[in-house]
Amino acid sequence: MKNEPKVNLLDVLKEVVEDKSVDDSVILDALKKALISAARKYLHIEKKINVDIDMETNEVHVFLNVEVVDDYPDYDPNMTADEVAEMDEGYMLVDEARDFNEDAQAGDSLYMELPTSSFGRQAIQTAKQLLTQHIRSAECQRIMDIYRSRIGTIINGTVLRLEQRNVIVDLGNKIEAELPAREQIPHERLTQGASVKAVIARVEESTKSGAQVILSRSNADFLKALLRQEVPEIYEGTVEIKAVARDSKNRRAKIAVYSRDEKIDPVGACVGMKGARVQTIVRELGNERIDIVHWDENFDVFVQRSLAPASVLKMFPVPDTDRIVIIVDDENLAQAIGKGGQNVELAGRLVDRKLDVHGEQEWSQMDEEAKNNILAPNYEDERRMRAKRLDEDRKAKAAAVKKDVNA
Repeated sequence: MKNEPKVNLLDVLKEVVEDKSVDDSVILDALKKALISAARKYLHIEKKINVDIDMETNEVHVFLNVEVVDDYPDYDPNMTADEVAEMDEGYMLVDEARDFNEDAQAGDSLYMELPTSSFGRQAIQTAKQLLTQHIRSAECQRIMDIYRSRIGTIINGTVLRLEQRNVIVDLGNKIEAELPAREQIPHERLTQGASVKAVIARVEESTKSGAQVILSRSNADFLKALLRQEVPEIYEGTVEIKAVARDSKNRRAKIAVYSRDEKIDPVGACVGMKGARVQTIVRELGNERIDIVHWDENFDVFVQRSLAPASVLKMFPVPDTDRIVIIVDDENLAQAIGKGGQNVELAGRLVDRKLDVHGEQEWSQMDEEAKNNILAPNYEDERRMRAKRLDEDRKAKAAAVKKDVNA
């Protein structure tokens, strides 16, 4: 064997596994694979290696374990190249075997322990890299398994550090999550060491850390999770959240709720005694204004409630589109539209339609041609419907993939 300065293989590998939060079985499997890699590098051959690790005594033994043959046995033509290679690893030709045991004969079993203390630096470095890769992959998978099942739920953490406008949050167990700038509540300033509450938005693969938990305080799921937390009737399932529309940038939101029990007022349950429940949520969201709408299975009624307190006089669904032309009383026209169109935009998102609101006087003064033009599908309607269909297809494909993975 080639003589190289001795390095303690186990000491090097121990440095890699220290302070890792993965299961012992994962580390044990990764350690065995790393030792096999180091042994093959040391021997300069791709042969079967057995590894015996005693977790109680921390003793490690590595063995070359092959059958000596005059020629490799025939293999099944249906076997894959990988299967053939794996089979060949268990055999060694006589001439090659005599490099290890000069008396080796065909039919012998060559089972010899390899001195790990003699593994060269190159072999040890390869083993270290392999072990690091396996453990990182295991840590990544653990994070994926834990947090993907908790998407949409609230989690509490501590602000660890700020990276430009992004906030890195410590979730405990040496897991860091990211609260990107776009997922933060506008004008909110989080400082290092501060406690933070957020919803788990998604888990992404990351070249830097393997897996990255992404948090949000600005999306609709955070508002829904806060409602489940603060309203017992929602948590118990008596009151159901039917829809949520949120614009955290402008500090406005609308939610539609429904009660399975006729004796329970869903809006009142969310508001709470003297507004205590909703005010707790409002404070958490930086004084965001929240309109709570009583959902109704009658879609026309639901649309009217989404625009309350404006009085809806007429509704004209535009054929083959998601747009509804709505006529409201002039007194409440400005309130129905809202500042910069914000109220009608949120109402439309709540009912999943494009609401085109006009005042009663304006509508009555239009001639029939002008009205017909408004009530006919236009380019924007077609563009929006195409985008909507593409989004629905994307969601359906994502759901199918998720179903296959879970199966």
